[in-house]
Amino acid sequence: MQDLEKYLAYLRSQRNLALATLESYENDLRDFLAFVTEQLELLGREQTLDEVDKYLVRDYLSYLTREGYARTSLARRIASIRGFSRYLYENDITSQDFALNLRTPKQKKTIPEIISMDEIYRYLGDDAPGKSTVLQTRNRAIFEVLYGTGIRLSELVALDIRDVDYSNEYIKVLGKGSKERIVPIGEYALKSIEYYCANSRAKLVKQGDEEALFVNSRGNRISSRGVQYILEQYSLHLEIHKNISPHTFRHTFATHLLDNGADLRSIQELLGHSSLSTTQVYTKVSTSRLKSVYNRAHPRA
Repeated sequence: MQDLEKYLAYLRSQRNLALATLESYENDLRDFLAFVTEQLELLGREQTLDEVDKYLVRDYLSYLTREGYARTSLARRIASIRGFSRYLYENDITSQDFALNLRTPKQKKTIPEIISMDEIYRYLGDDAPGKSTVLQTRNRAIFEVLYGTGIRLSELVALDIRDVDYSNEYIKVLGKGSKERIVPIGEYALKSIEYYCANSRAKLVKQGDEEALFVNSRGNRISSRGVQYILEQYSLHLEIHKNISPHTFRHTFATHLLDNGADLRSIQELLGHSSLSTTQVYTKVSTSRLKSVYNRAHPRA
């Protein structure tokens, strides 16, 4: 639909959203519009956006619930539909805001899974899958950066060589909403990057103008899926039976900082969270770990 294309163009130009967020909105809305178009046809009504009402939206959400979509997925779909509906109404494309009173389902708060220090050392150790030491050196540097900085996967793959400041020990990160921040990086991660760049990256990069810090076996910027696949292979090889993703390294980074006395405000800045409430989930992780230690160690627990 032409109106959807206009809305997506508006989001790209005015909202400064990350590419992955824009793609999610587009996929959500195309799915929603396909559903309502089919329903309007079955009802014998004109297939225009002005015919969409709150009842059709509720039918769509009921359909998603029956299909087994999680609350988090439903919440994101509702957010996508709300934004689109408001845009249509405010720009006089529809006569009503059909998602005005749409409620977001309450999220079940879960404690993020973290990686133990023993498991961290195993990911960073010499027992790596595959025979290519060039790729193993790169992979180790990736894991060191994920654990040593707590940056997001999207931020990791977007890193360029020039973003690493060896003398001042920080990396420059482009976060959500294209917000730039400076993140300290420790000695181990820095040395790992330096070793990778000196010994492996030059062998992988085919063209001298490639700016990406982390590259794949073809010498191009590594993708998010590429990093996820590497981690999956390591987890299988090391027989670590947890659902570990690059984001788990981020959770672990924050939890270990909190366990060792870092304050929430500092962790918030390091993670690039806009709200402190997002960071506060890690206090629950630490409390949970303390309770576990207490239950194991105290004679009258």
